Amino acid sequence: MLTHTGLMLNAFKHKFHLLQRLKSTSTIFALSSGLGKCGVAVVRVTGPETKQAIIKLTNLKALPQPRTALLRSIQHPVSKETIDKGLVLWFPGPHSFTGEDSCEFQVHGGLAVINGILDALGSLPTYKLAEPGEFTRRAFLNGKLDLTKVEGLADLLNAETEAQRKQAFLQSEGALSKLYEKWMHALKNSMANVEAYIDFDETETLEHGIIEEVVKNIESMLKEVTAHLCDGRRGELLRNGVKAVILGEPNVGKSSLLNLLCQRPASIVTSIPGTTRDVIDVTLNIGGYPLILSDTAGLRNDTKDVIEVEGISRAKDIYKHADLVILMIDLEKYVSWLKKYNLSFVDYIQQYTKDIGIPYLLNSNSEVLPTKRFIIVVNKTDLLCNERVKSLSLSNVVKLSCKSEEGLNDLLDTLKKELQVLCGEPSKEHPSINQMRHREQLILCQRHLEKFLNEAAKQQSADLVIMAEYLRRSLRDFGKLVGTVTSEDILDVIFREFCIGK
Repeated sequence: MLTHTGLMLNAFKHKFHLLQRLKSTSTIFALSSGLGKCGVAVVRVTGPETKQAIIKLTNLKALPQPRTALLRSIQHPVSKETIDKGLVLWFPGPHSFTGEDSCEFQVHGGLAVINGILDALGSLPTYKLAEPGEFTRRAFLNGKLDLTKVEGLADLLNAETEAQRKQAFLQSEGALSKLYEKWMHALKNSMANVEAYIDFDETETLEHGIIEEVVKNIESMLKEVTAHLCDGRRGELLRNGVKAVILGEPNVGKSSLLNLLCQRPASIVTSIPGTTRDVIDVTLNIGGYPLILSDTAGLRNDTKDVIEVEGISRAKDIYKHADLVILMIDLEKYVSWLKKYNLSFVDYIQQYTKDIGIPYLLNSNSEVLPTKRFIIVVNKTDLLCNERVKSLSLSNVVKLSCKSEEGLNDLLDTLKKELQVLCGEPSKEHPSINQMRHREQLILCQRHLEKFLNEAAKQQSADLVIMAEYLRRSLRDFGKLVGTVTSEDILDVIFREFCIGK
């Protein structure tokens, strides 16, 4: 049976072997400031021969002061031709991003200058162009970042909205790491106490109630882990974007609404029913939150057009997987129905959704209570003025004219509120899970903690060795989460999403 120390030693050995493989590779370099013409370009170098880059390209007799910018002419080490004049910065390891000796050349951002610097570095022995994410990979293997921070950094590079940026920055700064490290520390203490009880109970006097205290601590941790998992997938929705679908009968203004929100003619609009056949997606930034909005075919049961039937089928499939539904209603049709039946708006919604094949529920107060989060858009308000329509006050009902754009701000405000509910507000104190990999490892940990407590519930017949094994497996699950236990396959998946030079 592996002890707590043995488990940690194995994890250390595994990471040590990965690090040794890394150290046997070349010194790497890459453009870190992005492709294309720019005012200033940054070329980064890291690895055991970094000092040679500074000496060979600048003719300096001694290395500059660490983290101090030095203006120098930069020349090609073979042709001795001056390429440019720029800033040189020296970051000796381990006090660098990668933990290795590193440097930067900040030069003018012309393509010829950048190519000249890269060619000069490539002419040095043991130097090679970095692969995507290789700088960050070395930072991880050298203990400068754990995997959750690495993933936060990748998300920060890919963030397109303010809320995404905030969540990614908090994660890159260790918001998730601190939470998981707290649980790991508690697990280590609990496992050490159980193993000490196994090893020394028969030979030495141990503090009374050790196992009972461990069980109490694990119960508390399990509640925290379960609460962390039961977050409505807020972090994942924010990271990947909230999927929203526009649904309704033909010619209620679905495509007009899509065009209005994205401010371009993304979808064809005509007066002919059934114009939209396929699903059209656009990605929007609504109040700092990412929204992936889909326009769909109008829903009706009386069409015999094979293509339109397929479009309707796709619309309903999109609905099943949507996080948010925008249900559109034609005001003229509603008013005609109102004059005929004189029933409530809720009654109309119930009948309308039944007619188009979208399930809807009502609560005890006869209020609209959908199976998904819904926004109801009553379109074409520019055509009619009806007192019953003016008095509509159900939550998440927006009166809109896609033609005059009246009511657009109300819709945007309602959308933002829905997105805030779905995605939450990123915070340092309550970080959210934002990757499926995290969720899978936490679920495994949760199961092992539950098995530990189930075994402990047997009391006198409980097997302490089995209990210790469940704690050990939980700790290993956390190790895979933060990267103290990992494999090259996992690393390849994570780092291949990075750009070259990061």
